[in-house]
Amino acid sequence: MRPNLFAERNTAMAALRPTSFDSYLGQPAVIATLRSSIAAAKAGGWQLDHVLLGGPAGTGKTSLSAVIAAELGGALKTTSAPSIEHAGQLAALLSALSPGDVLFIDEIHRLPIGIAEILYSAMEDGKIDLFAGKRPITIKLPRFTLIGATTASGMLPRPLLDRFGFVFQLQPYGTEDLEQILVANARRIGLPIDAGGAQEIARRSRGTPRIANRLLRRVRDKAFGLIDRAVAASALDELGLDGLGLDATDRAYLAIVGDQGPIGLEALATQLGCERVTVEEQIEPYLVQQKLVTRTARGRMATATGLRHAGIAPRLKAA
Repeated sequence: MRPNLFAERNTAMAALRPTSFDSYLGQPAVIATLRSSIAAAKAGGWQLDHVLLGGPAGTGKTSLSAVIAAELGGALKTTSAPSIEHAGQLAALLSALSPGDVLFIDEIHRLPIGIAEILYSAMEDGKIDLFAGKRPITIKLPRFTLIGATTASGMLPRPLLDRFGFVFQLQPYGTEDLEQILVANARRIGLPIDAGGAQEIARRSRGTPRIANRLLRRVRDKAFGLIDRAVAASALDELGLDGLGLDATDRAYLAIVGDQGPIGLEALATQLGCERVTVEEQIEPYLVQQKLVTRTARGRMATATGLRHAGIAPRLKAA
């Protein structure tokens, strides 16, 4: 399992989430589209169309859903696909909505087909059809906006994907954007930090605001005064994060693919002691983004950059 550093959720960090488009940093093209579309919906008196937010974990999908609800002036109701175990649960969620509400479903790609099918008529026709015994019952729904979040857009059934009016792919954040987020959030909690400290944390944050905020908290625990580059580097080194933000699991992955690659996903997950989905959704995306590994038809392989980072000499090609 990956360390709690990347899995924890706490109210202290939740308080740092943006509350409006003006306070949401990054993803400028997405924000520009949503800002104009919400303004048009409010002026015209219609409900914002349904929104699908794709992208790697930690890139702000949950935060953006809260901002959308706030900008629309509706209540945000949140759930996750794995917690919806049968059709009745989804029907109860939908029928409990009030006009103008926003329903956020995290990991929406994990909805079983039978449950996802209930969303088709809810999204398109504003109603759901249930059965009481053999008798069909139609429940009309209030106007609402569904926001689905996914790290695997390609796994959504096509009929569900086609019912989203907006499909966005959130991109990993650059170091400069993360620095701005860190400085702004440090200011909110009265934490002194300089440009060097923010940059050091940002470059080890795997391109995600969620991790940047959590690393800020971890560095705060070690700092006694100003967080500068040296203080941040010392604290992050102690956490086992290298200069790219790779942890022990990432480095173990690199060592395996560097020594044995190409290697299949199942064999790799077994050697790491992780679930396959953990490798695909939490470990690999950042390593691929950094061009440390590549996924081929034959399996996972380390690139020349990845081999250098892992300290493994490239193999000599057979003559």
